[in-house]
Amino acid sequence: MLLGIDVGGTHTDAVVIDGPTLMGWAKIPTDHDNLLQSIRRAMKAVLTDIPPQDISRVNLSTTLSTNAIVEGKTEDVGVILSAGPGIDPEHHRTGAQYHVIPGSIDHRGTEISALDTDALERAVSACADAGVRAYAVVGKFSTRNPTHERAMRRAVEDSGAADCITMGHSLSGILNFPRRIATAYFNSAVWRVYNDFAWAVEESAREFGITADINILKADGGTMPLAASRTSPVESILSGPAASVMGIVALCDIDEDAVILDIGGTTTDIAVFADGSPIIESEGMTVGSYPTLVQALRVSSIGIGGDSAIHVSAHGVTVGPDRQGPSLAVQPQGAGGPALTDALNVLGLSNFGDVDASRRGIEKLARLWDMQPQKLAQQAVDFATQRICNAVSEMVAAINEKPVYTIYELLRGKRIAPKHYFAMGGPAEAMQGILSERLGAAVGLPEHAPVANAIGAALTRTTLDIELFADTQKGKMFIPNLDIAKSIPRNYTLDEAKADALAALTGYLEEQGVATSTAPDITEAEAFNMVDGVVTTGRNIRVKCQLRPGIDGPRPH
Repeated sequence: MLLGIDVGGTHTDAVVIDGPTLMGWAKIPTDHDNLLQSIRRAMKAVLTDIPPQDISRVNLSTTLSTNAIVEGKTEDVGVILSAGPGIDPEHHRTGAQYHVIPGSIDHRGTEISALDTDALERAVSACADAGVRAYAVVGKFSTRNPTHERAMRRAVEDSGAADCITMGHSLSGILNFPRRIATAYFNSAVWRVYNDFAWAVEESAREFGITADINILKADGGTMPLAASRTSPVESILSGPAASVMGIVALCDIDEDAVILDIGGTTTDIAVFADGSPIIESEGMTVGSYPTLVQALRVSSIGIGGDSAIHVSAHGVTVGPDRQGPSLAVQPQGAGGPALTDALNVLGLSNFGDVDASRRGIEKLARLWDMQPQKLAQQAVDFATQRICNAVSEMVAAINEKPVYTIYELLRGKRIAPKHYFAMGGPAEAMQGILSERLGAAVGLPEHAPVANAIGAALTRTTLDIELFADTQKGKMFIPNLDIAKSIPRNYTLDEAKADALAALTGYLEEQGVATSTAPDITEAEAFNMVDGVVTTGRNIRVKCQLRPGIDGPRPH
């Protein structure tokens, strides 16, 4: 049996799936001050009649890392860089302790100038004096040669001032210095809060008698083992929207362009499918204003959800983006005013919770503005619906401005023209009809829509991608994020590089105890000659290998 848990902004959902059968599900209010307690309550509710020892796998989607960044609850990070000529690192400053150390390595991995050890020592001392315990060390071309990153790491370790040190090359093999800086920074910024949480989750599972492997959902629509996530918690950012996309993959047959609407309590997450496959961010997600190298499904979030507050002013009725607490239907004596769910109740589109409390709240707000309660509720729902439709149009237009990448391939010349729409989440059924009218197309509601996210989490399989770089002139091969390096002969071929990449990824998955239902694929492979004058001096080879995102098992019913 598979246990899937999705920690959302408003509710924490849990499901247990046995083959094609949904054995049970639970929906618990999320306690933002204690996410672990929310998970424990969800586990307790869904495992009431299910022996914990029968659970064979636990997959968890959590908002923890995202919340820590949004709410400013990350810790200070000492950022130490080796850059050299070219891009000025000052243009990409992150955090108060930001130090650029003289020294450089070129794009082929050749050291041009050694690290200034005196400057490095001063940087480490400054960070230690500021009480910094988490570090990010990044070299511009560390994916070609991590020597400087390793030296910076040793200097921090020798100082005894660090609990966490992230090396940029360990997170991605892609060449993009500014993105690597931001990725390493956020990885260290959320490291402590995430690891405390991961430890507690593991302890909680054992207290329930669950001995199964625990995996964490990633932003790219796959999972990673809990142990691996401890060193790369940045991968868990935006895992919630990924769960909703994979829920649709698990519950619906999609083979054309489609739009997915996950209408939660706090936000509506919008995702787009091209020819039946989820679209991804081609270079990596953006966290705040910082582009990163974290691979992610392309999702747009807007502040419209069932708990989004209704506002009235001289300019009209609006909804969100703020949430003043649960709707009055859930918490009649709450300090906040009516929310979108209350308007849906008043219009008879839903019958959720305390409908009388919804009606009283809408009537009270309407009297303040000399409005009819029905009219106020209708305008609130109309505003929320139009806001969602506008966001869909904007997202599709933005996607069509650039090449379209899905989790499987680059679709050259592709233009998205949605033919299907699907909605999920708590308010989805109530808004299904009016959304269909505004979008001019039927909006489907998958079976088990209220807990589709948790179903997606439960069924999602492990993913990982690596990049191999080889320089036959130098006689070196390097896989940055696995920290694998070896010497190669001058006649090393592209086929040999492909075989090495597949073997390395397969071996790493075995080391992590990951059982997979599919084999890794070569997704990119290229080689070109390096020429000095008219003489070929060697070959530069690059191979990308991936265990692709996907769903394990049949559709649950």
